[in-house]
Amino acid sequence: MSSTEQRLASLPDFLTAPATAKVLAALPGSRAVGGAVRDALAGLPVADVDVAAPLPPEDIIARLIAAGCKVFETGLAHGTVTAVWEHQPIEVTALRRDVLTDGRHAEVAWTTDWREDAARRDFTINAMSLGADGVLHDYFGGRDDLARGLVRFVGDPATRLAEDYLRLLRFFRFHARYGTGAPDAAALRAIRAAIPGLGRLSVERIWMEIKRILMVAEPVPALRLMEELGVLPAILPEIAAPDIACVARLVALGAPKEPLLRLAGLGGAAPGLAARLKFSMAETRALRFLQEAETPDAAVDAAEFRRWRARHAAVAVETQEAALWLADARDGAAPLRAALRATLHAEAAPVFPLQGRDLLAAGASPGPALGALLARLEAFWIAGGCMADHTACLAEAKRLMARQT
Repeated sequence: MSSTEQRLASLPDFLTAPATAKVLAALPGSRAVGGAVRDALAGLPVADVDVAAPLPPEDIIARLIAAGCKVFETGLAHGTVTAVWEHQPIEVTALRRDVLTDGRHAEVAWTTDWREDAARRDFTINAMSLGADGVLHDYFGGRDDLARGLVRFVGDPATRLAEDYLRLLRFFRFHARYGTGAPDAAALRAIRAAIPGLGRLSVERIWMEIKRILMVAEPVPALRLMEELGVLPAILPEIAAPDIACVARLVALGAPKEPLLRLAGLGGAAPGLAARLKFSMAETRALRFLQEAETPDAAVDAAEFRRWRARHAAVAVETQEAALWLADARDGAAPLRAALRATLHAEAAPVFPLQGRDLLAAGASPGPALGALLARLEAFWIAGGCMADHTACLAEAKRLMARQT
C-alpha cells in the first residue's frame, strides 16, 4: 500500500448502503469521492453520495443499465450521470482533467488517473476517495487537514481560484464548518488578490454561496474574516456596516439557522439588495417583512399580539417567528419574546370571520363600497383584539349598513 493509501479500521455505513454498493460493484475500479468521504471521516452525517469511475461516460452508462440501475444524464457534458437504485440517487462522474478554464467553467477530458482527477478539486478535504474495500486514497493530505481543522486548497491557491472564482466563497463555507484554528495563510493571500474575480460569477451563484455560509452552525468567525479581507463588501455592497454582532447574538440565542434571518441581522435593510441578488418573490417578501415590520414588545398583552398577527396574516408563521428572534437579537442576548414565539405555534392564527358573500347575503350592494365596508369591519375586529366571532361581526356590519341608509 502506498503512502497515499490507508485502510480504514471499519467501513462507514454509507459505503455499504445498497445503492452505493450496487453502483461501486457495477463500475470496476470506482470509488466514493468528495463530501461523503469527508463527512464520514469527520464523524458527521452523510447526505449525498458521489462516485467517480476511471471509465468514459458511455461505459459508465452501459454498465449501470446492465446492473439494473435507472440512469439519468444529469450532466453528461461534464461526464456526470445519476444512477438510481431502490429510489436512492447516486451521482456518478468519469475521472476528469481540465483542458481549459475561464474562472467559472471548465472544458474537461476523461482520464484514468485518480491523482489527476483529485488535483483539479478545490480543497484537500474534498479530494479524498474511498474504495469499496475500505482503502482511503488521499493524495494531498486531506485526512490530516480534516483532523487539524484546516481548509487548504489543493496545490497553488491562486491557480485553484483562477480556475473557478466560486471557490473563493466556498473557502469560507468550508472554513466555517470544518475549520477549528487559524485559517491557511496562503489561502488568505490568494483570496485577497482574487476578489476582483468575483465579478465573473452570476449573482445567483453568489447568493447560493452566501446562503450556505449563513446556514452553518457558527458563521460569525467566517463573516468576520470575510469582512477583514474585503470579501463581504464585495458581495454585499449594499450593507455599508455589517452588524456581525447581531448575527452572533442570533447564534447565542439559538435562533434558527435561516439565511434570510441572519442576513437581516447582518444589515439586510439595505435597499436594492434583494433585486441585485435576484431573490425569489418569497425571499423578497420575507426579507422586506424582516426589514420593515414593527415587532411587538416582549411585554405586549395577548390582545395586541393577536392584532399584530392579524395585521400580518399573509406572512408565513416562520417569518413572523424570525422577526421575533431578530427583535430579541437587536435588543440584546436574552430570549425576551420566547413566550410570543411559543404562542405562534400553540395558538392558531386569528382569522377574520367575514367574507364579501356574507355581506351580500346581509343586503350589502356589490361594488367598491363592499370592499370598503369589509375593510372597516376587519378594522373593527382587529381593534377588539380579534375576538369578535362571525355573529358579532355580522351584527356590526348590519349596524354600519343601517347608518348608511
